[in-house]
Amino acid sequence: MATLGQWISGARLRTLPMAAAPVIIGTAAAYDLGALHWDRAVLAALVALLLQIGVNYANDYSDGIRGTDEVRVGPLRLVGSGAAKPSHVKMAAFTMFGLAMLAGLFLVLASQAWWLLLVGVGAVFAAWGYTGGKSPYGYMGLGDVFVFVFFGPVATLGTTFTQAGSVSTAAVLGSFSTGLIAVALLMANNVRDIPTDTEVGKLTLAVRLGDKNARRSYVVMMALSLALMIFVAPVKPWILLVLLLVPFMLMPCWLMLKGKKRKSLIPVLQQTGLINLGFSVLFAAAMVLTEL
Repeated sequence: MATLGQWISGARLRTLPMAAAPVIIGTAAAYDLGALHWDRAVLAALVALLLQIGVNYANDYSDGIRGTDEVRVGPLRLVGSGAAKPSHVKMAAFTMFGLAMLAGLFLVLASQAWWLLLVGVGAVFAAWGYTGGKSPYGYMGLGDVFVFVFFGPVATLGTTFTQAGSVSTAAVLGSFSTGLIAVALLMANNVRDIPTDTEVGKLTLAVRLGDKNARRSYVVMMALSLALMIFVAPVKPWILLVLLLVPFMLMPCWLMLKGKKRKSLIPVLQQTGLINLGFSVLFAAAMVLTEL
C-alpha cells in the first residue's frame, strides 16, 4: 500500500503552476475589463488544480497498466513502481475529476454561462483520453495540441469570461503565451522519455520530431511566449515586465539544448512551471499598473 508521501508524489504537485497560471492571467484580464470576482476566480482555480491532479493520477494509471513506466527516469509512478494498486489510482483520478466538475458546476451557477458545462465535460474527457482508453491521443503525438488548447485558451479565456462576460485581446494573447509554456514543459518531459517511449510505441511529438528538433522546439516556444506580448505593449506598456523572465529562461533552455543525460532534464520541468507562474504574476501586475 502506498504511503501518504507516495500519493503526494504521484499527484505531481510541481505541475500545479501550469494549472494556476491561466487562472491568474484570466482573472487579471477580467480585472482589466472592470469585472473582478474573487469567488469565481477561486472556483476556477479549484477546477484547474483538481483537473491537473486528476490527469496526473490518470496518466499514472494508464501508463502503468500499459507498462510504459516500467523503466522510468523521472519521479515515482504509483502503478509503474507497484506502490499502489491500479484500481486505487484510477479511483483517485476519478475522484479528482468529480470534485473538479462539482467546482465547475458552482462556477457555472455563479456566472450563468451554461454553455461552459460542455467545456467542462470536454476537459474531463480530454484529461482521461491523454493516456487512457483504447486510442490515447497522447500516444499519437496529439498531446501537445490538447495541452495548448486546454492550458491556454480554454482555461484562461474561460476564467475571464466567467467573471467579465467577455474577453479581450490581452486575454487571448496571454492565453496563447501560457499555453505555449505549458506545451514547452510537456516537450521537456517527453524529450526526457524519448528512449522509453520509443520502445513501447508511445509516439509523442518529441518522438516524432526527434531528439534534436524536439529540444529546439522548447526554446522556440519559450521565446514565442514572450514575443507575443509585444502586440499588447502598444496599449499596455507595463506588459513588457514579462521580459524580466528572460534571465530565468536561459538555464532551462541551455539544459534542453546541451543536457545529454536524461536526468539533467528533470529540473527543467520545475523551472518551466515556475516561469509560467512568474509570467502569470507579471501579466497580472501589468494589468493592475495599467489601471493606476
